[in-house]
Amino acid sequence: MAPRVIMLCTGTPQPDMAHWGSSFVVEIGGEWLMFDCGHGANYKLHKAGLQSTQIDRMFFTHHHSDHDADYPSFLLTRFDMSIGKESELQVYGPKLTEQLTDRLLGEPNGAYWHDIVARTKHPLSVAAYVERGGIPPRKPPKIHARDIKPGTVTSGKNWEITAVEVDHVQPYLDSLAYRIDSDEGSIVFSGDTSPCKSLTDLATGADLLVMECIKIDEDMIPGSPSYDTETGTFGAAQTAKNAGVKRLALVHQQGNMEEPVRKSQALFEVKSVFDGPVIWGEELLEVPWE
Repeated sequence: MAPRVIMLCTGTPQPDMAHWGSSFVVEIGGEWLMFDCGHGANYKLHKAGLQSTQIDRMFFTHHHSDHDADYPSFLLTRFDMSIGKESELQVYGPKLTEQLTDRLLGEPNGAYWHDIVARTKHPLSVAAYVERGGIPPRKPPKIHARDIKPGTVTSGKNWEITAVEVDHVQPYLDSLAYRIDSDEGSIVFSGDTSPCKSLTDLATGADLLVMECIKIDEDMIPGSPSYDTETGTFGAAQTAKNAGVKRLALVHQQGNMEEPVRKSQALFEVKSVFDGPVIWGEELLEVPWE
C-alpha cells in the first residue's frame, strides 16, 4: 500500500487564486504527518476531510512566513477540538521552532495564552469540551517543539525521517529538506532551496520528490538573488534526474506559472530533462502513485 500525500498549499508568500503558502500532509504507517504550515494550511487541512487532531507530528523546513504563518491557527484549532485523549503534538524544525512555539502558546506570556486560559477556565468552554467527550478538568495543550539538526529526526511504525541542510537564505534562516523512508515508499520534501548536493544525495532513489519549481528557466537569471537561493524548472528536473527518483512533484510556483503558455513551457522544460512522471502541484491534490 502506497503512502498518501496531499498537497494543501503549493505556492509562495504572494497570494493568488491557485497557490498560496506551503503545506503537505502524508499518511504513512497509519499516521498523519504534516510538513510546513503556511498561509491557509489549517483551513485546507479540514477542506481535505482531515482534522487537526489527526496530526500528531509536524515538520518545518524553515521559518519563512509562507511555511509557518498558519501554525497558530493549527495549534489553536487542534486544542479547541481536543477531548483530552489525543497524542501530545510533536513539532520538529530548524532553529526558531522552539522559540516560535513558546511565543505563541507558552505560559504565561505567549501571544495566545489568554485563549488557553479562557478555554480551560470558563464554564462555556468547559461545557463544550464535555459535549465533545472530554472529562474535566480541561488542561492546557502540551506541545513538544524541538530545534533539530541534520540527521535522523524521528521514527514511527515502519517509517523513519531524516533531514539535511539545504541552501536557501542562510545565515538568516536555517533550511532543511526531509526524507521519509518506509515499507510503503520513500518521499522527499525539498523545502525552499537552490539545487545542491545535499538534496540530491537525500533524494537518491526516492519514490517521490516534492520539489520547489518557482520559475521557468528564462526567469532564473544567473547572478540574481533568486538564482542562488531558489530552484526553477531545469534545476528541479536535473535534481530529480541526478537522484534517480521515480516521480517528481513541482510545487512553490509563482502565480504567473499558472498562465497557460508559461505552465506549458515549465512542463516542457522539466520533461526535457526528467523522463519520469511529473505532477504539477495543485492545492488539495492527492499525489497519484500509479
